[in-house]
Amino acid sequence: MKPLALKKPGRPANPDHCARRREDILDAAVALFARQGFANTDMQELADAVGVGKGTLYRYFPSKDHLFLAAADRIMLRLRHEVDRAVAGVDEPLERITRAIRAFLRFFAERPDRVELLMQERAHFKDREKPTLVQHREVNVERWRALYRSLIGEGRVRAMSVERITNVIGDLLYGTIFTNYFAGLRKPVEAQAEDIIDVVFFGILSNAERKRQGLA
Repeated sequence: MKPLALKKPGRPANPDHCARRREDILDAAVALFARQGFANTDMQELADAVGVGKGTLYRYFPSKDHLFLAAADRIMLRLRHEVDRAVAGVDEPLERITRAIRAFLRFFAERPDRVELLMQERAHFKDREKPTLVQHREVNVERWRALYRSLIGEGRVRAMSVERITNVIGDLLYGTIFTNYFAGLRKPVEAQAEDIIDVVFFGILSNAERKRQGLA
């Protein structure tokens, strides 16, 4: 009886190749889920779009649910990356805020399918305690609150709750991207950003009216 031949070890996975493949899958998933909806998206169709076998998808993501949530998470991670890139090297706090607002609006205006995916998550994963959007918002907001605390300490922003500031600005930004998605982009992103910045920084009351109201 011949001895059993030992199976030769396979070539070890290339981490860079695996990372690129994962990114390709997620990028295609965002587009497909946004276009067809979570329920109507078939994993085989996604595999065909990426040019891999269906089994490959399941090696990276054990289920369609896992894939969808990973795609939503990737959107928010990329948003953070784009905002960080926009403010890199900028020391002036108000300019950092201005650039961050522009980068945020531009990120979603360039790919409306990102907005669609975030909305679908809320519809199909209602049992989640916090949607991906909220999770990332809570993780990233503290650095902005620290920035506002420093501006208040310097007398450049009026004394008020930094939570109130970030909540209002965050609601303005997310409200804008969802309105843009439903109603269409009514004006260029830069113009929308300037409107938000102008109203947030300077308010709507004149100096004379602020004095009359006892606000100046």
